[in-house]
Amino acid sequence: MCPIRITLTDDHPLVLAGMKALLQDVEDIEIVGEATDGQTALDVIRQTTPDIAILDISLPGLSGLEVARTIATQLPQVRLLALTVHEDHAYVQPMLQAGARGYLLKRSAADELERAVRAIASGGLYLDPAIAEKAIPSPSGAHPSAEPTTSELTPRESEVLRFIAQGFSNKEIAGQLNISIKTVETYKARAVEKLGLFTRADIVRYGVALGWLSRQAKEL
Repeated sequence: MCPIRITLTDDHPLVLAGMKALLQDVEDIEIVGEATDGQTALDVIRQTTPDIAILDISLPGLSGLEVARTIATQLPQVRLLALTVHEDHAYVQPMLQAGARGYLLKRSAADELERAVRAIASGGLYLDPAIAEKAIPSPSGAHPSAEPTTSELTPRESEVLRFIAQGFSNKEIAGQLNISIKTVETYKARAVEKLGLFTRADIVRYGVALGWLSRQAKEL
């Protein structure tokens, strides 16, 4: 099995050392580079092309957000995990919009860092349970059900929608379920029509409300 190749970026040496301590002895995870500022992080990521780049948002020089935007454009195959102290949606939203596949609070890292890495490496999306509700705010004027359910969906429609909410592509879902991409698209179309979901953000919000994203992390 090929190891999950990772780069680490944080401007605090103790935090950087802590991340290394949590991951360096995990058998199938390999740390291939590290940095303490945004520009160095960008250089290291370009040089090593890791599977996952873990980075703080607040960095000297280039911010983590600027690094994320650049990597999303130049190296879209590199999946980004934000590891930060910032809990406000003003930070969460821009990082996700910039292409980050995960958002983890530093206070949760000791328990959740490896889970977050595995969720993202498997093609999914990881949101710290403490900020999941803030990550995809309801659109103004919307009145979602207080207790959303999947009772209107068939089991397969629900399964496909769950994978979509967790960040999997149609191709990845087809592989997971051993069905064609066209079939995935059909199940998705039926599900969103039944539930009145119009965008991917709607689907992720729905998944957050049902606990699909935090459940995925616990299963990995």
